[in-house]
Amino acid sequence: MNAHTFHATNPFNVYALKQMDRMRQARGKMLDRLGYGPQETPYTVLHTEPGLILRKYDQANADAPAVLLVPAPIKKAYIWDLLPQVSVVRRWMEHGYKVYMAEWTPDTGPNYGLEDYGDRLLSACRQAIEEDSGEEQVTVAGHSLGGILAAIFGCTNADAVRAVVLLESPLHFRHDLGCFANLVHTTPDARPIAQAFSEVPGVFLNIVSAMAAPHAFQMERLIDRAMCMGNPEALGTHMRVERWTHDEFPLPGKLFTEVVESLYRHDELMRGKLRVGEREIGPQDLKAPLLTVADPRSAVIPLHSMQAFYDAAASEHKQMLHYEGDIGVNLQHVGVLVGKSAHQRLWPAIFDWLNSVE
Repeated sequence: MNAHTFHATNPFNVYALKQMDRMRQARGKMLDRLGYGPQETPYTVLHTEPGLILRKYDQANADAPAVLLVPAPIKKAYIWDLLPQVSVVRRWMEHGYKVYMAEWTPDTGPNYGLEDYGDRLLSACRQAIEEDSGEEQVTVAGHSLGGILAAIFGCTNADAVRAVVLLESPLHFRHDLGCFANLVHTTPDARPIAQAFSEVPGVFLNIVSAMAAPHAFQMERLIDRAMCMGNPEALGTHMRVERWTHDEFPLPGKLFTEVVESLYRHDELMRGKLRVGEREIGPQDLKAPLLTVADPRSAVIPLHSMQAFYDAAASEHKQMLHYEGDIGVNLQHVGVLVGKSAHQRLWPAIFDWLNSVE
């Protein structure tokens, strides 16, 4: 089956996908009852508006620099704070940062797009952070599609950004190689899909992703689970990531259309043609210190999808680190956030670099 034969705009399939979403949410609640829910760090809510809750994590040091964490607007934010031992939130706190996180919420309606998520809402976060902490600049760190939003914010708000950290974030879309070639091939024009759903169900995004990279989204997960047997700690993390995969929410139709058409199909950000407000932006507009983390083995975010943007960015201080994988992460794509070796080796290197440029 592919996206063309599935006919996502067929009324019966629209209904079927929404039913599948409800079934996945029910299975997620069952995994909660089995003890596989997240163990999150306490936080307070600093700011709210449609589409956004800004979390604040307590930090005793009043002079600490601020970091804004930017998850992908597809699933819940707690993948950054899954368990105390593999919590990116806690790593930033331990290294002396005031930590804030943009938690995306599914109450936007269909008309929120890349400009809303990558500029307007993140600008509201930065303003709230400045009022709370006195910090005029923030370090911005994003993962996957959240990294695209962080990059957009870095391009459009240069004076507000101290550094940009992009974790497995697709920024260049070659149509002749890898996962994104498959995505462009299997995904029909996004506009009628967005019109049929208004807000595109998360399960549709799962189907398209699984078709584009079946080994990464299906076989690797089964292999990882098998390799966790006999290792309760690794299995516990694997199952909590499994629970998180059921915590998706619908994507606004406009955002879905712009991601598929402006980014995937036409590569506008890399080409310097992505329109945000009155501007067209690209890597030449990213001038803050830039650190990227790529997985050279990944079919989901191929190395070239980060390398080209990294090379073209105008940042004076740049570094690229490689993530080599873990057991117990379920999806290697989120291993940089929840992998044991990532927290033991990769994150210390990230903070060493930040200390050298800030």
